[in-house]
Amino acid sequence: MSTSPMTEPTNAASPQQSGAIAAASSVGAPLLICLPSATAETVETMRERMASALQGHNLFLATPGGASAHAANGVTVVDYPVASRGDAAWALTSPDYLVAAQLAIEYDAAATLVLGNEAASLSVAGLQALAEAVLTGKADLAVPRYRTGPHDALVSSALLYPLTNALFGTPAHLPLPLDAAFSARMAKRLSTVARKPSNAAQPEPLIWPVAEACISSFLVKEIDAGERTLPQPADLDLNTLLAEIVGSLFGDIEAKATFWQRARAPMPAKPNVEPARTTSEAEEFEDVRAMVDSFRNAYTNLQEIWSLVLPPQSLLGLKRISRAPAEEFAMPADLWARTVYDFVLAYHLRTINRGHLLGALTPLYLAWVASHLRQCAGDAATAAFHVEETAAAFVAEKPYIVSRWRWPDRFNP
Repeated sequence: MSTSPMTEPTNAASPQQSGAIAAASSVGAPLLICLPSATAETVETMRERMASALQGHNLFLATPGGASAHAANGVTVVDYPVASRGDAAWALTSPDYLVAAQLAIEYDAAATLVLGNEAASLSVAGLQALAEAVLTGKADLAVPRYRTGPHDALVSSALLYPLTNALFGTPAHLPLPLDAAFSARMAKRLSTVARKPSNAAQPEPLIWPVAEACISSFLVKEIDAGERTLPQPADLDLNTLLAEIVGSLFGDIEAKATFWQRARAPMPAKPNVEPARTTSEAEEFEDVRAMVDSFRNAYTNLQEIWSLVLPPQSLLGLKRISRAPAEEFAMPADLWARTVYDFVLAYHLRTINRGHLLGALTPLYLAWVASHLRQCAGDAATAAFHVEETAAAFVAEKPYIVSRWRWPDRFNP
């Protein structure tokens, strides 16, 4: 994937930028909103909404092609020199954070919002809440929690949220945010992290801002952002997507091991009332059956790889659930947590080729999804309960990964 070079922040501003900075200084530090994926139509929509939703703030809107700083409807529009977003347009990547952080430093922004694809679908209340959390000093990093259905954001529910909560102690349900707001000091942190070199042959690296904030002892706050259109990746191949996302998270966990081995995670708060357990109806049961069949085939064909990664107790647990009929299929939360932790450790130790390792995780992830869909049967309350139940298991099993990380030979499968 080709991208334009990431440049260092410039010391000298252009005449247009100098005028914009002078104007900002006269009315207070600006609130910077970056739209790296904006179309002309999106810019006009967002400019009008922000002028209405964020009245009283000195608003700067950075968009691709906004080359000359100019003000309209109380919003100053400036250029966002975004790199090509390529296949990662569904998520914020290193260049997005780097450019936004550079602009935040250049314009001395009090707070910065980076809004991803389909930003116009973000509610006015969500936009306001993200900005105010940082502007009022309640957070250095504010990440949204959208209202999602039982079938949405399953990679986050199964893997990203439980791991981030257990290891970094922050209950961010979407730790790979589509939108984010951050303070001036968080901007400097992101600028430093995003500037680290990456392999030119690989896609632009993902940044995990929640983990970066945690290791810096910055304040993180999850914001109820209401409903939002969630853009889908152009490449729908699950193996590729899961390897990219989970591989990036595993690598970040490896790099921050000294932090998370000491950090204590609060147990996630479950919904007040446990919903009644139900079974899937016909409209989605065929999907569940297909995922269960995929897991059973993998159990037969991936024994050699799994036996290098998982201890006998976990393999026995997988054997039991592989024999269950689809109507009763369930992945125990504690088994899932230990399995994921074993894969994190195998990634760290390079027990097998990392590509093969992440590919061997996919059918296990599908087993969790099948269990989730069967149990929630399309009910949002039941789905939410099961997600929190999963996250709680990762917290309870954290001593397992800490022990295995420190003394891997003692726990060899």
